[in-house]
Amino acid sequence: MWPPWGKSPRRSPSPSQSFAFPSFKDVQSLVEKTTHDAENPNIRKASSIFHRVRIAATALRAWNSLPTHVDPDAAAAAAVGGLEQEKKIVVYFTSLRVVRKTFEDCRTVRSILKGFRVSIDERDLSMDARFMDELQGILGRHKKLTLPRVFIGGKYVGGADEIRQMHENGELKKIIEGFPTENGGFCEACGGIRFVLCYACNGSHKCYLEKGGFRSCIVCNENGLIRCPSCCS
Repeated sequence: MWPPWGKSPRRSPSPSQSFAFPSFKDVQSLVEKTTHDAENPNIRKASSIFHRVRIAATALRAWNSLPTHVDPDAAAAAAVGGLEQEKKIVVYFTSLRVVRKTFEDCRTVRSILKGFRVSIDERDLSMDARFMDELQGILGRHKKLTLPRVFIGGKYVGGADEIRQMHENGELKKIIEGFPTENGGFCEACGGIRFVLCYACNGSHKCYLEKGGFRSCIVCNENGLIRCPSCCS
């Protein structure tokens, strides 16, 4: 009889038939290498020992390079501008109204400091997530992050309660005497927000490259914003 239409006899692969996939790795060579390594445990043992020695040496070099003592005030000064900008007031705050008490504390502290007509470097964590990483690096990631946080002259002063108390007893006025005054008040470039759209990506946070397609913009933050060059220079 004729065989059924559309069917062809199946051929069982021969055990001795070798694999040949020109677009993939040679499977047989990988299997043979694994078998060879399994039959020679000395090779794996030597590789494992060498790997441990290399890790131990790297860790020892890293440990020896760490400073024996870290001054928290020096670390804070370096993070908020360095010694060359010791006459500087930096305020970490948030403009979001999610937590009412936090928002009110931030607004109160900013109002107190602006009442002295001094130049303030305001860093809004809700506008740029890098400020949060920066603040956690200063205070330590194990501490609970509360806002606002005020640094005066490269030293950490405190939060809302400390600023209110220092303002009431007149200590705050003595500390910020001699600090640079604000240039002109309201900024026409950013409207007081202190952020503008990125000039490289127009706020999309994406840039097109001919050899790579779309890539994340390296100039702006995750919101497609940069600090205002007019009032945050």
